[in-house]
Amino acid sequence: MSHSDIHGQMHPGAAKMLEILAEAKRQGTPGLHQVSPAVAREMNLRSKELFGSTGPDMSTAALTLPMRDGKAIAARLYRPLPSAEPLPRGLPVVVYYHGGGWVIGSLETHDGVCRHLAARSGAAVLSVDYRLAPEAKFPVAVQDSYDALVWLFENGTALGLDVSRIVVSGDSAGGNLAAAVALLARDNDGPAIALQALLYPATNMHTTSASHAEFTQHLLTPQAVEWFQQHYLRDAADKDDWRASPLLAEDLSGLAPAYVMTAGFDPLRDEGKAYAEALQANGVDVTYQNFAGQIHGFLTLDGLIAEAIDAIDATALQVRRACFAAD
Repeated sequence: MSHSDIHGQMHPGAAKMLEILAEAKRQGTPGLHQVSPAVAREMNLRSKELFGSTGPDMSTAALTLPMRDGKAIAARLYRPLPSAEPLPRGLPVVVYYHGGGWVIGSLETHDGVCRHLAARSGAAVLSVDYRLAPEAKFPVAVQDSYDALVWLFENGTALGLDVSRIVVSGDSAGGNLAAAVALLARDNDGPAIALQALLYPATNMHTTSASHAEFTQHLLTPQAVEWFQQHYLRDAADKDDWRASPLLAEDLSGLAPAYVMTAGFDPLRDEGKAYAEALQANGVDVTYQNFAGQIHGFLTLDGLIAEAIDAIDATALQVRRACFAAD
C-alpha cells in the first residue's frame, strides 16, 4: 500500500476555518447538533457559499433516477469541456456521493467539488442526490446509492458514457456510501468498478478510534457525530451492519482498487486508515494518502483552504490512472 503524508502542522486555512467557527460559537451561532435537520441543511449550504468556490464552467444535465421503491431521486451529470480527441468509447464516469452525515448536503453543496473533479480528471461526474435522514433512515441512502450505480450502468451508454470505466467516490458520509456500493456491486454481480475513491470516509459507526478521542473540537465534534447517527440509524444494532460500517464487513476481498484519503486533524482519520489497511490485507490494491494538516470537510472549503484543490487533483490523478491508462 503506497502511503503519503502531506505536511505536518495544521494548514493555515484549516486553522482559519476553526477560528471562524469558534468566533461564530462565541457570537451565539448554534452547532449542527443544536438545530433541526432543515436548519442544518441551510447552514451547510451557507457554509459552501461562504467558503467554497463555484468551480469551472462545464456542461451539466439534470437527471431523474428511478429507485427500487418506485420513488425517484435527482442527479446531476457534469461533462468536462471536450478535448481535441474524442474518446471512441465515451467518457469514463465518476459516481459521486456527497458528504453531510447522511442528513445534510446536496447537489448544491458539492457542485464545486464535482466541477473541479470532472475538469481535473477528464471524466464525467454523476452527482447523486440520495435521500436524506431522518426522512429516509438507513439503509435507504445505501440502496439509493447502489440503484444510481445500476441505473448509470444500464443507461450511461446512451448518454455518451463508457460504462466499462466507472468510479464510485464520495467524501465523509459519501465515502461511506461509496464503500458500501463497492461491496454491494461485488456481492450482487453488479457493475464492474474501476476504482473506489473514498475521501475521509466514515467506515465504523462505533466511534472508538484514537482520532475520535483526540479531535473533539475540529469541525466534526462528538456531539455532531452523535446527532448524525441518531438521525440516520434506526437503532443501535444498525451500527453493526456492514452497510453502515464497511470496516465490519466479514470479507473485503475481490473489491475494486481503492484510493483512500484522510485528513490529519479529523476524527475519522483512523477509521479511514484502518479501512485502507483492511482492504490491503484482503488483497485489494490500495493507495492511501493522508493530508496531515487538514480538518474534516476541507474539500468543500476551497475558497478558504487552497489545499482542497491539491486533494481534488490527487483524486483526479487516481481516476485518470484507473480509467485512462488503456487509451
